[in-house]
Amino acid sequence: MSREDVVKTVNSFLIEDFEIEASVIVEEADLAKDIGIDSLDFVDIVVAVENHFGFKLKIEDIKAITTMSQLYDYIYAHTQKSE
Repeated sequence: MSREDVVKTVNSFLIEDFEIEASVIVEEADLAKDIGIDSLDFVDIVVAVENHFGFKLKIEDIKAITTMSQLYDYIYAHTQKSE
């Protein structure tokens, strides 16, 4: 899976499942400030990532993710490990 595929998949479920406007989902967007993701939403995003990409996210890693770019990179790195 390419990073571009990761970006498309993540953006798709954020738009469809979380009703986030596509225009705010950009690489440099802050998950909390720019996109409005709160702690409850983040739990749902973790579940969505696990379902879509088939790996478990580590809580300590997730706490360090603050931007869309970091989220994409984290998922991409883990999809490469499982291939």
